Amino acid sequence: MEILILVVVIALVAVVAISGLVVTSRKKKQLPPAPPSAPTITAPPAEPQVGEDAAPPRDEPRRTIEEVELPVSADEAVAEPAAVEDPVVAAPPAPEIEVPEPTAGRLVRLRARLARSQNSLGKGLLTLLSRDNLDEDTWEEIEDTLLTADVGVAPTQELVEALRERVRVLGTRTPEDLRALLREELLKLLGTDFDRTVKTEGGVDTPGVVMVVGVNGTGKTTTTGKLARVLVADGRSVVLGAADTFRAAAADQLQTWGERVGARTVRGPEGGDPASIAFDAVKEGIAEGADVVLIDTAGRLHTKTGLMDELGKVKRVVEKHGPLDEVLLVLDATTGQNGLVQARVFAEVVNITGIVLTKLDGTAKGGIVIAVQRELGVPVKLVGLGEGADDLAPFEPEAFVDALIGD
Repeated sequence: MEILILVVVIALVAVVAISGLVVTSRKKKQLPPAPPSAPTITAPPAEPQVGEDAAPPRDEPRRTIEEVELPVSADEAVAEPAAVEDPVVAAPPAPEIEVPEPTAGRLVRLRARLARSQNSLGKGLLTLLSRDNLDEDTWEEIEDTLLTADVGVAPTQELVEALRERVRVLGTRTPEDLRALLREELLKLLGTDFDRTVKTEGGVDTPGVVMVVGVNGTGKTTTTGKLARVLVADGRSVVLGAADTFRAAAADQLQTWGERVGARTVRGPEGGDPASIAFDAVKEGIAEGADVVLIDTAGRLHTKTGLMDELGKVKRVVEKHGPLDEVLLVLDATTGQNGLVQARVFAEVVNITGIVLTKLDGTAKGGIVIAVQRELGVPVKLVGLGEGADDLAPFEPEAFVDALIGD
């Protein structure tokens, strides 16, 4: 029995072995013959051309630069900056308000400056009058001295005749007598009875309105700014109207003057309608309860009739709020007789009520004060005696004559 079992097991093992050989033989028949072995040669990658990136392998999709992760060393690692807040821009500091000098006695304080430039007239006259023999030649020299000083023909003739008579009656001519004589006659020509106050009172509910006119180059805008200082020094509140829209930066210049003393400036676009700006300035002055409104007009050439007509329009528009209290004509004292021509033309367009003589400390002749008053029949109210902010002074005949002839 055991032998039979052993034979069966051996037979089964033989059958399994034969089946494995058959399967292996079939698989070998199905596989293709292997190619002869050969060494594999890999070509080096092509170097990228200048300005080009190396091309990626063809079997890989091209990636954008955002998708490529570059290795970063620990030394090269940079921390992401923290969010930076918007910088806070500090507002420009407000201009410091200046305190102008008081106007009382300002011309007296400036007397030395006036005397240095003007006393040649007084000294020349005193020298001639002190001669022992006042013959016709001497009196002609006195006339020439007065005419050269821009006194004007008619006032010169009046002064010479008065001096002739007074010297004849006086008899003796000491230096003190001659100085007193000359002072008295010059004051007569200047007129001590003129009201030289700049009218700025206005009405009950309206401010005083002052319009400043004059040709280019006379210092009109500067005079308007200096006048604001004079008024502020006297305790008045001021609004400035920048109606000179034809000259570049005129409004900026006027606004700078106003900021120095705390006066607001009403302005419009460059080349805008001057009458409209003047109207708005008075309107703002009424709304703010200001004491005075100063209107700076364009420096119109007196030879251009159209521009002069526009000046008349400004005056008419401003008067819709109420009457103008003052119209000041600014004249350059160095222009002499040409200034008188300007005065005539402006007087035909607007009702000039007062004169401002600028640059009286330069080459100007003191006689222009007498001549322009005689020409217009209105007083010189203010004089400019320098470039300083407080060099505009109320005109005082006594101080002016004293500066001319000296002590």
